[in-house]
Amino acid sequence: MSDAQPGSNPAIWESEQTHPEQCNNLREALREITDPEIGLNIIQLGLIRNVKIDEDQAIVRMILTTPFCPYGPAMIEETRQRAEKALNLPVIMDLGLEPWDFSMMEEGLGEWGLY
Repeated sequence: MSDAQPGSNPAIWESEQTHPEQCNNLREALREITDPEIGLNIIQLGLIRNVKIDEDQAIVRMILTTPFCPYGPAMIEETRQRAEKALNLPVIMDLGLEPWDFSMMEEGLGEWGLY
C-alpha cells in the first residue's frame, strides 16, 4: 500500500483543456456511480484516469481498485452508458492497467479514516 496522501496523484483529463464544460457534465454524471464494496463514487476514488474528447467520440480511461473486482464489468459498462449520455457522443472505454492506490483519491478523503 502506498504512503502517499489522497490527492497526491490526481487524474488529469486531457479534455479539461479542450472541452471543460463537457468535462464538468461528465464528472457530475459519473459521481452517481458508486463502488459497492467501498461506498465511494468512481470520481472520489480517482478511477477515471483520463478522458479524451474528439468531434465524433470520447475515450475514457478507467482503472479498477483491484484487478479482479467482481463489480468491475458492471461499473465499466455503467460508466460507458452514463458518459455517452452526458457527452452525447459514442464512448470507448480504455481499461488502464496501472494499480490503484489511495494517492489517486480526491484530496481530503483520507480524513474519513479509509487507510
